[in-house]
Amino acid sequence: MQEKYIEKKLVAAVKDMGGIALKFVSPGVDGVPDRIVLLPMGRMAFVECKATGKKMRPIQEKRKKQLEALGFLVYCLDDIDQIGGILSEIQST
Repeated sequence: MQEKYIEKKLVAAVKDMGGIALKFVSPGVDGVPDRIVLLPMGRMAFVECKATGKKMRPIQEKRKKQLEALGFLVYCLDDIDQIGGILSEIQST
């Protein structure tokens, strides 16, 4: 599956839960995740969307580790079947 399709499905699923999935762009900082997922009750996480079977680049892995070291949840999504589990995990934290 293409990254664009997976990202679109994520945005729709988040919206269905009453949340928003903001496109994350940080000028001057490479490798930031694609989306900031904000769910009701103050739940949030970062999500990097990839085409099925694709992996994060080294700079993206570095950013993921930096954000996780600060206590944030960071996910790499490469299949629409992962969306429900990711959102459930975000919701339960």
